[in-house]
Amino acid sequence: MLILFFVSLFLPLLVGVPVAFSLIISAIVLMSSKDLFTSQLVVQQFIGGINSFSLLAVPFFMLAGELMNKGGITRKIVDVVYLWVGRFRGGLGYVSILASMIFAGLSGSALADTAALGGVLIPMMSERGYSKSRSTGIVISSGIIANIIPPSIGFILFGVVSGASISRMFMGGLVPGIFLGLALMITWFFTARKDGLKSEPCTIPGPEKRQIILRAIPALLLPLFIIVGLRGGIFTPTEAGAIACAYALVVGLFVYKGLKVSDLPGILLDTVRSTGKVLFIVGGSLTVSWIITASNLSKDLISSFHGLVAHPILLVLCCQLLFILFGMVLDIVPIIMILVPVMLPLVKAAEVNLEYFGILSIITMTFGLITPPVGTVLYVGSGISKISIAEAVKGAMPFMAAEVVVIVLLSLFPQIITVPLSIIM
Repeated sequence: MLILFFVSLFLPLLVGVPVAFSLIISAIVLMSSKDLFTSQLVVQQFIGGINSFSLLAVPFFMLAGELMNKGGITRKIVDVVYLWVGRFRGGLGYVSILASMIFAGLSGSALADTAALGGVLIPMMSERGYSKSRSTGIVISSGIIANIIPPSIGFILFGVVSGASISRMFMGGLVPGIFLGLALMITWFFTARKDGLKSEPCTIPGPEKRQIILRAIPALLLPLFIIVGLRGGIFTPTEAGAIACAYALVVGLFVYKGLKVSDLPGILLDTVRSTGKVLFIVGGSLTVSWIITASNLSKDLISSFHGLVAHPILLVLCCQLLFILFGMVLDIVPIIMILVPVMLPLVKAAEVNLEYFGILSIITMTFGLITPPVGTVLYVGSGISKISIAEAVKGAMPFMAAEVVVIVLLSLFPQIITVPLSIIM
């Protein structure tokens, strides 16, 4: 049954069938093998899969990210972070890491983070003599932090599929996200010296510094507001998405004035298209998930991997390796939707903390976004800098190595996530 599942899924993918349709084909094949197939049942499970209140957070945060990009929030964040760390050796590298961590609390999307910050920072780095390869490497490596620090669309989707608490995952993503940022900063410290980058003294006058800080305050308040609101139970993750949209709209239109009313139809249309793609994949994957459960494949899977169930750390490590391999050829959404339903029975049987597993898995899946041959963030970064994929990967290698070390440490020592989570929540 498991072999039939993977063959029916990947065969259409190999011939160019979109992921969502491949998932539906796989569901039909599995249903037919168990004499359960009816067109009505497929439609029923598909619609039921996307009929979730939690999924409303996806279009809200996507829309918020678009509004922030158009509204000039990205530039204000870069300016204030440059004021803080731009004077250090290789200062723009630190700017990239810190700005990504801040912007993560605004967009929840690695692609949006990389596109927005990369469009500003990569040209700045080139002007100051940074290697295009290295500057692209640090931008894409720090850009994936957006999928870890709340709000994260990956956490939302994982929570919908697994039943894990989205609010707890949001809060639990804070510490590993900061941990990942620190690992990148340490790596950049040595890399900047190896590359012979120089420090740049700050020449901005005092009054202008104050203006930069004041202008950035509205942009910096949003992630803090979301985190405090979620922690205090003031609003749900879905409501946080709606609040982020409203806040970004007001700030973009009336504070920074980078957003125009005439821009809104185009932004809304782009959001609808992006959301439609995501939800179609979600519906198809949850249809597959239903037939996997109905056919008792979960029980067969647990019995087949009984040895791993008895060793939770080894099971977690094997899952992360599989996520990295899939991340080389698939985006994070289909990985969540394809693999998580299959892995979930094993994880529950091994009594692994579900929120911990979700946070670690999203970090690992996100890492796949910068790995060849099909890393979407990798393509975005190389497209901005106009260099080859190979050059971008070469520049990113030290940072990718640091991120792998972080993933291994989080796998071996779950307490890095679970202990702060128990304190925060």
